Amino acid sequence: MMKIKSLFILTMFLLVGYTSYSEVRLPKLISNGMVLQRNAKIKVWGWASAGEKLMVKFNNRSFKTNTATDGKWMIILPPMKAGGPFTMQIDGTNHILLTDILIGDVWICSGQSNMVHQMKLHSVRYAKEIAAANNPAIRHFWVANATNMQESQQDVPGGSWKKTEPVNIGEFSAVAYFFADALYQKYHIPIGLINASWGGTPIEAWMSDESLKTFPDIENIATRNRDTAFVNKLKRGPVHAVPLHQPEDRGLTEKWFAPDYIPKGWRRIAVPGYWEDQGVHNLDGVVWYRREFNIPQSMLTAPAKVFMGRIVDADVMYINGKQVGTTAYMYPQRRYTIPEGVLKPGKNLFVVRVTNNAGKGGFVPDKPYQLIAGADTVDLTGYWQYKVGLVKVPQHVFSGGGSFNAQNQPTALYNSMIAPLLNYGIKGFLWYQGEANTGKADQYANLQPAMIADWRQKFQNPDAPFLFVQLPGFMDMNYLPSESQWAAFREAQAASLSVPNTAMAVAIDIGEWNDIHPDAKKEVGERLALAAQKTAYHDNEVVASGPVFQSATIDDNKITVVFKSVGLGLVTKDNEEPQEFAIAGADKVFVWAKAKIENNTVVLTSDEVPHPMYVRYAWADDPVNPNLINKEGLPAAPFRTDKP
Repeated sequence: MMKIKSLFILTMFLLVGYTSYSEVRLPKLISNGMVLQRNAKIKVWGWASAGEKLMVKFNNRSFKTNTATDGKWMIILPPMKAGGPFTMQIDGTNHILLTDILIGDVWICSGQSNMVHQMKLHSVRYAKEIAAANNPAIRHFWVANATNMQESQQDVPGGSWKKTEPVNIGEFSAVAYFFADALYQKYHIPIGLINASWGGTPIEAWMSDESLKTFPDIENIATRNRDTAFVNKLKRGPVHAVPLHQPEDRGLTEKWFAPDYIPKGWRRIAVPGYWEDQGVHNLDGVVWYRREFNIPQSMLTAPAKVFMGRIVDADVMYINGKQVGTTAYMYPQRRYTIPEGVLKPGKNLFVVRVTNNAGKGGFVPDKPYQLIAGADTVDLTGYWQYKVGLVKVPQHVFSGGGSFNAQNQPTALYNSMIAPLLNYGIKGFLWYQGEANTGKADQYANLQPAMIADWRQKFQNPDAPFLFVQLPGFMDMNYLPSESQWAAFREAQAASLSVPNTAMAVAIDIGEWNDIHPDAKKEVGERLALAAQKTAYHDNEVVASGPVFQSATIDDNKITVVFKSVGLGLVTKDNEEPQEFAIAGADKVFVWAKAKIENNTVVLTSDEVPHPMYVRYAWADDPVNPNLINKEGLPAAPFRTDKP
């Protein structure tokens, strides 16, 4: 009886296993609307039952194979020219028909939030471009975010190919889209963008185990993280002493947003601005803002929206007691559509509930704060009233681990978001990352070349162009020459230019002091496209970058700087003398230099430095006016000659 029962269980197990693997299954990249790499062998792969016979029909040709014992199969199609749309038929125990396939150039787009940033987050600046986006030859595949610290995955968790259409364009990476659009306008070749990016992540998360072998400190962390028991312990985090009675937000319980609420004890505060800069000391918690604005009848005849700049960290906005928008974190600009019927002629009550978790809280300066309806606007800056709704009680840690973010761990994103792509043929890589690594410039100077070499090897494309963005200006401006962590990091990024078939898009001139996500994404994408024209498409006529330091010659009391990539000649974007040059003598005490453009060189002098030895350009977190460009309009790259 036991033997019969065991045989029955075994039979059922085999039937279940057969059913699980019998149908042909494809990776999510191999799907309707995909773009395949031209002029290169094309891999089509998937899974099915062991030994299953398969046939792939594509572009009037048929290809056959059998599934291996591990359930995997692959067919390699010969190189093909750009074109389409095509259909692909895959037959095994089931029939799959894929449609609307193009052959063109495929680019892996990766990095952190500035590569993530979708067109919809820049919809005001690029409203015309979004409205006009209608090019089915440019397609975008968004790789769903996922982590795995233990092993490489076979498929991405989600994603699909989207055409460039108004209904889709809002989800496209802005940098990647403008890159693709510029290339298409130049070459009229279909462009496929595979976007595998995640905000706030360090480079080591995008690197494989093999690429970290020469970085033992990071490799040890990756090895440790393969122990799931250890990781689970870290994830549980610290044990806090939690107060018995957590504070409540009085603003919610008393409905401070309601029109019939009678305000008492409110104080004056400027918007924009941080409350820590306006007499409120070290407050983490919830602060409510309120103000009445007069709205004319004429503004009620058109759809209305409200711009509330950026808010640190989170907000909920009410108008006349109705919630019109909310954002859970600090980075997006607040642009809320006001539902019809919310506004009324005359006085309107605007209330914003601001939550701050750490550091300064409030409204970020130098951003738009206005109500817009048609062609009319109401300025929302000025003095509002504020009242504290909740003060967070500090919690003391007694024991436990620290915070643990899986997406920031070595190999975690490579395993889950890059490894599943390796069979797919590509033209090259776009990389916009670094903000998460700025504290370790020397390490990054070695990490990025190691990643470049590894990705090329893993994709079996040893000469694949690798185009990357140098970090723009950010944070406070310093009007005296000084040391800079971000400048040192930009130097570390530029070190990868020694690797063949790489290029760097300089963005030093288009940053924003108060936003790590600058709005000027089109310029970045187009500069990457120029780099691609020269590096990937071998167009030697194009000027692909701005001036790049080549050499410095010392002659008595002056230094003459020679640049590469001067194009039609050196100029400044404001027609003034070159700014942001500093020189120093043997003591390395830098002072601002008087700079002149002479014969496509920059000549530097200073009465304070009679015997100059070293020069720096745009060496700051956020240089005030890095105005040196070539006549093609591309900015000079920051540099220094005094590197230790």
